[in-house]
Amino acid sequence: MRIVSLLPSATEILFDLGLGASVVAVTDECNYPPEASSLPIVSRCVLADESLSPAEIDARVADVERSGEALYRIDPAMLDELRPDVIVTQDLCPVCALPASQAEQALHDARCSAHVVSLDPHSIDDVLRTIVDLGDQLGAADRARELVASLQARVDVIRGRTAALERVRVLALEWGDPPWGAGHWVPEMIELAGGTPLLGEHGKDSRRLTWEDIAAAAPEVVAFMPCSFGLDDAVDQGRELFGRDEFAATPAARNGRVFATDAESYFSRSGPRIVDGLEVLASIVHPDVFGDPPPAAARPITA
Repeated sequence: MRIVSLLPSATEILFDLGLGASVVAVTDECNYPPEASSLPIVSRCVLADESLSPAEIDARVADVERSGEALYRIDPAMLDELRPDVIVTQDLCPVCALPASQAEQALHDARCSAHVVSLDPHSIDDVLRTIVDLGDQLGAADRARELVASLQARVDVIRGRTAALERVRVLALEWGDPPWGAGHWVPEMIELAGGTPLLGEHGKDSRRLTWEDIAAAAPEVVAFMPCSFGLDDAVDQGRELFGRDEFAATPAARNGRVFATDAESYFSRSGPRIVDGLEVLASIVHPDVFGDPPPAAARPITA
């Protein structure tokens, strides 16, 4: 079986299911596990070669969407050469990866008859279910169920330890300029970690915010998780948040409870490491119970 992954989280799932040897191509954003980085790249983001600020990225994405163009380009000639049996992609967010409709068009252009599998989770349960579904479809059913059982057990531990704790008002910022509140599975992660999610709804799309929204929400903790960025970039971008008076006046900013996170690894991607992200978030929200978050995953930031 020959598999092309057009989604970083799918690449992680495939390797965790023991199917890494069957993956013949990935995207330019598939960097985990490390061995995925050595595979041929069949799809690239059109912004990958541009050096842009967060505000410029937001504006460029909006321009591309208004024009009807695609943010990701797939190489039909490479597809024709690789002749995959399966392509794994998504329809959840056109900003995050190549949509399934584009993948199907590329297959048509390449005269390739691969089966397209679309992963579109909106919650942690959905994430776990997609792992099982992918395992069932690709001949790794037993391994998928073992993996999901271990992940579910870790989720249940967090849920049990936070059940009786006082809720903390938590804002998960998915972007800083302009500000966006994180949606999909992140509000659920906050709830499981012992918090009350602000300005984001469980299972709903992320939403653009105003600084006035953030001031009125008065978060006690801010988890800054700029979509698809790693920790060092999040720290650099997070310092800029304090330049806004509305943000600097929040209880979280005044009390030193603003944290940059490795969103690329633990929050943006709907794969197995989402449970690592839950554990990181529990440490951010309730360090008295879970200890400080691992410094490789999250760091406090100040002005």
